[in-house]
Amino acid sequence: MRQIRPNRRTAALGSAGALVVATLMATAVAAPTASATSSRSGQDREARGAAIAAERAAKAGIDWQDCPADWGLEKPIQCGWVTVPLDYAKPNGKKIKLAVDHIGNTGTPQERQGALVYNPGGPGGSGLRFPRRVTTNAPVWANVAKAYDFVGFDPRGVGHSAPISCIDPQEFVKAPKADPVPDSEADKLAQRKLAREYAEGCAERTGRAMLQQMTTPNTVRDLDVIRAALGEKKLNYLGVSYGTYLGAVYGTMFPGHLRRMVVDSVVNPSRENIWYQANLEQDIAFEGRWKDWEDWVAANDAVFHLGTTRAAVQAKWLDLRATAKKNPIGGLVGPAELIGFFQSAPYYDSSWIPVATVFSKYFAGDTQALVDAAAPDLTDTAGNITSENGNAVYTAVECTDAKWPTSWKKWDKDNTALNKKYPFMTWANAWMNLPCATWPVKQQTPVDVKTHKGLPKVLIVQSTRDAATPYAGAVELHKRFKGSRLITEQNAGSHGVTSLVNTCINPRVDAYLLTGKLDVDDVTCAPHATPKP
Repeated sequence: MRQIRPNRRTAALGSAGALVVATLMATAVAAPTASATSSRSGQDREARGAAIAAERAAKAGIDWQDCPADWGLEKPIQCGWVTVPLDYAKPNGKKIKLAVDHIGNTGTPQERQGALVYNPGGPGGSGLRFPRRVTTNAPVWANVAKAYDFVGFDPRGVGHSAPISCIDPQEFVKAPKADPVPDSEADKLAQRKLAREYAEGCAERTGRAMLQQMTTPNTVRDLDVIRAALGEKKLNYLGVSYGTYLGAVYGTMFPGHLRRMVVDSVVNPSRENIWYQANLEQDIAFEGRWKDWEDWVAANDAVFHLGTTRAAVQAKWLDLRATAKKNPIGGLVGPAELIGFFQSAPYYDSSWIPVATVFSKYFAGDTQALVDAAAPDLTDTAGNITSENGNAVYTAVECTDAKWPTSWKKWDKDNTALNKKYPFMTWANAWMNLPCATWPVKQQTPVDVKTHKGLPKVLIVQSTRDAATPYAGAVELHKRFKGSRLITEQNAGSHGVTSLVNTCINPRVDAYLLTGKLDVDDVTCAPHATPKP
């Protein structure tokens, strides 16, 4: 499941570098196997290619201009391009251009500490809106903005950066789709066929050469080339959700190129977790956060009139789901579309009131509010292209990054078992990821995230009830990155902590980015304010 703000779509998860240090470590005493040797020589070539690309980018710089009008980025934000190799093993081969944008620091030249580069997650999320935190005067970021230029980018394959596609965008958003929870073996067969066709579509519409290079390590190498193009000796980085995995891999591959790094809502970087297990863990965490939201809806029954207990609210959900399955609401909203809309509540506290309001209106007789919120808008062709592109990148990166089970028996057994206790998201997430079982290009081995010489102290921020990136991921990265500090937001679960107002967390993030100072020990903070309807 993708780990960025979900689109109106059926599928769920969200949860997508330069390899100098990691590859140069492998001088083992025992004779390496042939496959290990060939893998290592490939990594050495990619590391050399990344160094060549960064050197070229440092010389070329970025030709900043006003952003294209249809990008929605107001002045004084400026846009530009950074050229990178498609395949870092062939730095003189095919190139692609990455879209980047920036806004200068708001303080004095003396206060400026360099650029702060941002990735929001996905894989498949665009970071280009990051400089708008300055133009929209986001108060949480005001202190940091005095010291840093805010820099965003579209990762390879995303948005304006050689965008990829797996299916016609209008077809992708078409509704109603089949209920993700299967009633029969025939339902499962139909979903398996769709997943296989989707994987084939990625190869046909994107091309195998591009698909093979859609990996986290390549995006990390791209990030290092962007650092060089910005004229920065060392990178300052803020990563949220999947952006934390980019940061973890960057810290492993380029430890000496990193100055400061904040990772917020952390993907578990363990090789065993990337990516099949990560998605199963999400299913469990989503159920927990869904229940948190239902408890809140019940506590606010005077506003929403959906029941005074979690069980009563869940009964209303199951009633709505059954109705939509029998007769899609407005002819468009079935169970798949309901999940696509309602999943934003366990993702983000900012969705609690809007989702509960639509839910409440439905049971008060207003079905149109639900159709407006959950059905696709076929007239929004630009938005549908963005949704399809985001899903294509998500799939391409997660499927290419790591080996996935190819046995349908394993998928069926694991998801059938999980669905019994955690039904909200399990099957929707399974079908979203199933293209990885029949993926048309070679699947890689994830980077072994660990501390190498030169890695600075990293700040990790995580809430305990996060659905998209469960808390254990932050604990795991904290173990792997020596000297890191973990700020835990207790009894909270909104995905992406650093942009929320929390007087225990915000000053600590500021202090780290502005001075490099961290607390002596890890810190546990009370939760941010719960939404009040």
